[in-house]
Amino acid sequence: MKRDFTKLLDISTDECLSLMERAKELKKMRKEGMEHQPLKGRYLAMIFEKASTRTRISFEVGMRDLGGHAVLLNKGDTQIGRGEPIQDTARVLSRYCNAIMIRTYGQDVVDELAKWSSVPVINGLTDLYHPCQILSDLFTIWEIKGDVRDLKIVYIGDGNNVANSWIEASILLGFKFSIATPKGYEPLPYLLDKAEKSGIKLFNDPFEAVKDADVINTDVWVSMGQEKEQEARRRAFTSYRIDEGLLRAAREDVIVLHCLPAHRGEEITGDVFERFQDVIFTQAENRLHVQKALLEWLILNK
Repeated sequence: MKRDFTKLLDISTDECLSLMERAKELKKMRKEGMEHQPLKGRYLAMIFEKASTRTRISFEVGMRDLGGHAVLLNKGDTQIGRGEPIQDTARVLSRYCNAIMIRTYGQDVVDELAKWSSVPVINGLTDLYHPCQILSDLFTIWEIKGDVRDLKIVYIGDGNNVANSWIEASILLGFKFSIATPKGYEPLPYLLDKAEKSGIKLFNDPFEAVKDADVINTDVWVSMGQEKEQEARRRAFTSYRIDEGLLRAAREDVIVLHCLPAHRGEEITGDVFERFQDVIFTQAENRLHVQKALLEWLILNK
């Protein structure tokens, strides 16, 4: 039976841990120059309705590393934008390709694609979730800090797709998780209801949230599609910047993550970014290794 990855809670705890173990093996193999091409003759359709740097490069390079091919479909390259039903696109691509990755606005588009596709569908990003990013972030933390389940992780900023997927990760793995966001910018209410049962804490004060934090995450204040809210968001999030003062409230060995692109001087100061740049760019690199593990698992169905 085919599996999809539309959100983090599509997989089990054991599957999540296995994917990270496999990502570690694949990363080692790549660094040692070992050829590993289990997806030879397989094709990944990549649909982009939102601009991308890391998602496109990591999936395209990942498929090539594994011996397969990636077919790029930008917004103007398909009939979706001209009114073709998602269900028809899903069934057509299923006849040509072995998996579909989509980066789009509405989660409903991903869910509809998965419903009608006979091959695995991967959520490369929606306004609701960013599961590939958080899977990579978890792997990065595991490499640097050890078992994520023993740590306190904090997210500072907008209750957006990244925040929603972090909440799902905490539900899945059971680590301590706190989130600080201004009033009116909280994550999804139904996710917060689920989160309360897992001991997740929501704060309006970022200094309270980061007490004893091992890891602090952030994201941009203005996501794609929110440009009209730019000034209002900048005013609302002024106190939610990761700077040296905020870091002093966390553990001494805290690390900072950023899913990129970063707007220095807004959600993170330039000096903090450069202090943790090696962690942040390792986090970006790890998209490749984690997604290779995901592609291998979903396409080969094992």
